[in-house]
Amino acid sequence: MLINKLKQQLSGQYIRNVGWLGGAELANRVFRLGTTITLARLLSPYDYGLVAVVLTTNEFATVFTLKAGIGSKIVQADEQEVKVVCDTSYWLNWILCGSIFAIQCIAAFPIALFYGNNQLIFPICVAALVYLMFPIFMIQSALIQRENRLNVTALCNVIQSLIANISTIGLALLGFGMWAVVLPIVLSTPVWIVVSYMNHSWRPPKSFKLERWQEITNFGKDILGVELLNKLRANIDYLLIGRFLGIHALGIYYFAFNAGLGISLNVMSAVTSALFPYLCEVRGNFKQLKERYFSSLKSTASFTVPLILLQSSLAPFYVPIIFGQKWVTAIPILIIICLSALPLTIYNPTYLLLNAIGKTHINLYWNLIYTVLFAISLLVAVQSGIFWVAVTVLICQVVAQPAFSIWAIRYFFGQKSSFLVVNKP
Repeated sequence: MLINKLKQQLSGQYIRNVGWLGGAELANRVFRLGTTITLARLLSPYDYGLVAVVLTTNEFATVFTLKAGIGSKIVQADEQEVKVVCDTSYWLNWILCGSIFAIQCIAAFPIALFYGNNQLIFPICVAALVYLMFPIFMIQSALIQRENRLNVTALCNVIQSLIANISTIGLALLGFGMWAVVLPIVLSTPVWIVVSYMNHSWRPPKSFKLERWQEITNFGKDILGVELLNKLRANIDYLLIGRFLGIHALGIYYFAFNAGLGISLNVMSAVTSALFPYLCEVRGNFKQLKERYFSSLKSTASFTVPLILLQSSLAPFYVPIIFGQKWVTAIPILIIICLSALPLTIYNPTYLLLNAIGKTHINLYWNLIYTVLFAISLLVAVQSGIFWVAVTVLICQVVAQPAFSIWAIRYFFGQKSSFLVVNKP
């Protein structure tokens, strides 16, 4: 009986998708391990600081492409709406991504002025080239996700990761410095174009139309707001440390974040990608939605929590052995940042649940309040050094995110009527 029940759970679409994406992420981590070791031994903390500024700029700019919002609309749309939504989204993608490319190139100059380092200008402009590739594959990628064929998404992740990591290691060994990280971003992105076109029959419309564009952007605007606030929270510590404590301190902090939290966040990202279409399928059925949400919550926590605890407890042993003695000072920060990922096991599924049922505005309001409090806390903490910045991140995450998640669970699942009608944007 127990064996049959276990087989039934493991054969579900959600678990299969998590398996595909989890396997891809495992392969990614194997590739990344070699890359991280190579970079840690060849790059200085100063180089890491420069990389942090370039990648942070890209992280912010990517949000404004509405990649998450438009993709989510395609996944959520009713069957009769899909063609119109896809055709309009294609042209919206070109408008948005082309604009972001130009804006990031222009912004490179004031960013370099802000940090007092003109070496940042050209890398920031080169990294922006990826935005001109996004519109070519974003619709196919969203449709593949809508159809729950996440094995294709996993394939893209694995191939891109392999190309990016091999390129990074090769360029680092050749002495390219921070360019060893910047160039592979551009070189590996075409993988998504090739694989997406090979695995989906949708092709761009021949005529320019923006039918129902307001509906699509209205749906995406709340997600845009949330994504922007998430990116701000994820990167504001980098901005403050780089500005007030210098590029060298930023390099140490950035290493700790990526060598620690990077693994946990990537695993959670794999789960998140599978969960959203899984919840959208039953967004109008209260009972099934509740069952899927809580079962996915348990599944997520069962393997992410042990992973986070194991990684944080072993940090004092593996950091000096794998990455070198020069990063020993980053160990306390790495441990604290690792532990700050624990609340995401409940927060991420709750965030996706609200998006799936059309309650994106609640996520936006909450993230706005939380981001303001988070930024004020970090602004105070940065005066005491990078260790206290990490402690502040941990405290904010542990207190705020579970509190919101518990409130949302009780409020919505406690009021069945709020689920019976899914608000259409």
